[in-house]
Amino acid sequence: MQARRDDTTGSRATARVIFDAAVARAHPAGCLPAHLPVPPATGRLILLAAGKAAGSMTALAEAHYLDSGFPQDRLTGHAVARHGYETVTRHIPMVAAGHPVPDQGSVDSAALALALAASAAADELVLVLLSGGGSANWVAPAGSLTLAEKQAVNKALLRSGAPIGEMNIVRKRLSRIKGGRLALAAAPARLLTLAVSDVPGDEPTAIASGPTVPDPTTLAQARAIVARYKLDLPPAARALLDDDASETPKPGHPAFANSEFRIIARPADALAAAREAAEAAGYAVHDLGADLEGEARDVANAHAALACKLKALGKRTAILSGGELTVTLRGQGRGGPNQEYALALAIALAGEPGIVALSGDTDGTDGGGGEATDPAGAVIDPTTLTRAAALGLVPAQSLADNDSTGFFEPLGDLLRTGPTLTNVNDCRVILIDP
Repeated sequence: MQARRDDTTGSRATARVIFDAAVARAHPAGCLPAHLPVPPATGRLILLAAGKAAGSMTALAEAHYLDSGFPQDRLTGHAVARHGYETVTRHIPMVAAGHPVPDQGSVDSAALALALAASAAADELVLVLLSGGGSANWVAPAGSLTLAEKQAVNKALLRSGAPIGEMNIVRKRLSRIKGGRLALAAAPARLLTLAVSDVPGDEPTAIASGPTVPDPTTLAQARAIVARYKLDLPPAARALLDDDASETPKPGHPAFANSEFRIIARPADALAAAREAAEAAGYAVHDLGADLEGEARDVANAHAALACKLKALGKRTAILSGGELTVTLRGQGRGGPNQEYALALAIALAGEPGIVALSGDTDGTDGGGGEATDPAGAVIDPTTLTRAAALGLVPAQSLADNDSTGFFEPLGDLLRTGPTLTNVNDCRVILIDP
């Protein structure tokens, strides 16, 4: 068994090289500076940042302006990232907040962002740096909704298996900052949003729940999502969803007349880098695209069948995919979509020789307990199931209990990267060596 594991070592290392190339391509250091705007001739530059890349984006932006001679007293703002994703900044205050479940830091940061945006004069620039995680990092409960109730809504959405886009449609109706409302606060100042996309299709309204863009979705859609997933929401949340005043500002609203939105890094960019790395390693690439969605275990089963089919052709091949998979929680275990995908893939491949796979979240954490130390994903090879059996692990039982972390941890097969300070969704790599 050890000899077989040694035979896969090179492929496992190559899979990690491919994953790291994808992450590096999406880091703000390589894509943000070229998009930073000329600062205002008069007045302030107000920098507001939220999400998992907020720390790296803020540090790069403030260095760009301060090092070019922009007066420090005219640069102000606030940045918030997930706990463990903070970075050292020179001037802009940086704090941490909860993710995926918001906390008081999320509420305080949203209140400060709204206040700073509302203070902007017509000759000033509000620069918003957005990335995935911003939905939980900026939380401004609407109506009589409390933080505890907003947390309960988030937990219900996360457990439902709903795609992130549908989650955000509901969240926008319960917020004073999401769904274009930050832009309402900033008008008539010039507003520029630079975003790292973590959503399939790179839809601006879905990135951090679209606080600076008009929202075409409707209250009726939000109500339908709640009904479809049988969500048990607090009365204050239901009252907001039943109130037409909770509707978001739509395209054509005058608040967006002086606003611009640019995406500076996309899942497709990361997948392109993964493709380059795979081809450099001598693999033909079978690209499934950057926008895959679906239940993690179902997608894994389909990918296992595809891998076996491609292996039969006798050519070294790398199957690459991005997107964001979901997990419908049925058990009480630990894990996330990437780990569950890897576990289901191992079960479906049943030790098929010559196939190694890695599945990881480009932000460095995949589900788990919501800590920055959570694994990014997992790696499997033809020895995964035999090594698991030797340790008394039962793969099907682990999958049924959504306990992919508990399965991979004793095997030493968790992917641990730590916070990457970017976020362009998942990167899955299957290497086939016939």
